[in-house]
Amino acid sequence: MLILTTGGTIDKIYFDASSEFEVGDPTVPHIFDDVGADIDYELNSLFRKDSLEMTDGDRETIRRTCEKTPHRQILITHGTDTMARTAEVLQNLAGKVIVLTGAMAPARFRITDAIFNVGTAVGALQSLADGVYIAMNGQVFKAGQVRKNRDAGRFEAL
Repeated sequence: MLILTTGGTIDKIYFDASSEFEVGDPTVPHIFDDVGADIDYELNSLFRKDSLEMTDGDRETIRRTCEKTPHRQILITHGTDTMARTAEVLQNLAGKVIVLTGAMAPARFRITDAIFNVGTAVGALQSLADGVYIAMNGQVFKAGQVRKNRDAGRFEAL
């Protein structure tokens, strides 16, 4: 499995001195360690960006990386604000199962959805047919058929 990290809330850390969040190191390896997951993976940290700062060029970099990897299963951690847009850009890559996930609260927080979302994404990668999906809030959605409902704080089918 290839894990691509792009930043987003899942990897954010809090700095007391500035009272602001910044994107830190990828948290997926720590999540796997904490839950005792025995998963063979390669980690590639592409960006450390809030998804609102991602450009079309960044999305093309993600797509090219997915095209070039020999891995069939690709997990992408991504900020939630533009995750659905990136998923749409990744559609139609033959021979790949790609699942994007993220979190509404940083993985380093005591109360976070990150661990549940990553677990859902890993399960989806192992069971779904080729295609692009988003795993959030205990559900798996096909790319192009999902949106983030900011008011409700969750993802939902279109």
